[in-house]
Amino acid sequence: MGIQITVLGSGSGGNCALIETEKTALLVDAGLSCRQITQRLAAVGRSLADLHGIVITHEHSDHIAALGVLCKSKPLPVFANRQTAESIVCDNGARISWRIFETGSHFEVGDLTVESFSIPHDAQDPVGFVIHNCNASIGVVTDLGHATRVVADRVRAVDALVIESNHDVKMLQDNPGRPWATKQRILSRHGHLSNEDAAKFVGEIATSRLRHVVLAHLSRDCNKPELAHKVMAEQLRHTGATHVHLTLAHQDKPTASLRV
Repeated sequence: MGIQITVLGSGSGGNCALIETEKTALLVDAGLSCRQITQRLAAVGRSLADLHGIVITHEHSDHIAALGVLCKSKPLPVFANRQTAESIVCDNGARISWRIFETGSHFEVGDLTVESFSIPHDAQDPVGFVIHNCNASIGVVTDLGHATRVVADRVRAVDALVIESNHDVKMLQDNPGRPWATKQRILSRHGHLSNEDAAKFVGEIATSRLRHVVLAHLSRDCNKPELAHKVMAEQLRHTGATHVHLTLAHQDKPTASLRV
């Protein structure tokens, strides 16, 4: 029995992915509106009733925007580390059923094992995840300023990897709508990965086992989907990883489901 991932939406406007087996369904983050999550689940034949929990990478609004409303609609266990949970305040009266984990630990949800690990980003205690069962594994690493050795070690053996390819450096530097301080934050070692940084990292960790790479969290005004795809595809060819299937996640609609 493998694992299926459907990125329901990814970008600065909100991030949410569905990871599921025949027995278990998890959301990774809930950064879209509750209405959008509900609609996009329905578009892939799923509903809130099918979910067994939500795992949270960090507390920024584009990863948790719907959390309170979702938890009022359906009581769900929400898995986060303590600093992340303490940073999330829901102002609609929702009572979140927290399941606190320590960064670096793993926990079980149904027939899935969720491994957490620290990533460098400007949040309280941001994490990435490797989610697996006995047959397959999926890595999710978005919102990281640089790829550390810990990140590389944790995702080196996955079958599928969701990784941010946030911006083109020149487009970001030349963008008149971004204040200089914002540009510096994005470019910092606790900001976001550029297309080139994401490609270099994947080229370093790609093995014969890696079958899918999903480029996520693309900036709307400091990147272009075709540019992100080109940079990653060239890197995969350069490193001989031509067996890897490359997919671009969408902000405004679910990305085609991938099974590993």
